[in-house]
Amino acid sequence: MCHAAGVAGAPKPGDKADWAPRIAQGKDTLYKHAIEGFTGSKGMMPARGGAASLSDDEVKAAVDFMADQSM
Repeated sequence: MCHAAGVAGAPKPGDKADWAPRIAQGKDTLYKHAIEGFTGSKGMMPARGGAASLSDDEVKAAVDFMADQSM
């Protein structure tokens, strides 16, 4: 939901310019930030997107989905 609206600096799926530097860090970094949470210069990512019940695999699948739309 946050990514669809760009809330708190969340890169919108399909926004290649916004996703490119994130994707360049590698999937392991994207997964770590999505699972553990991250605060950076463009905003913040709550751990597990704020949905504590999501498994690591579910979070990774969401990351893969959004990143794949943005390459």
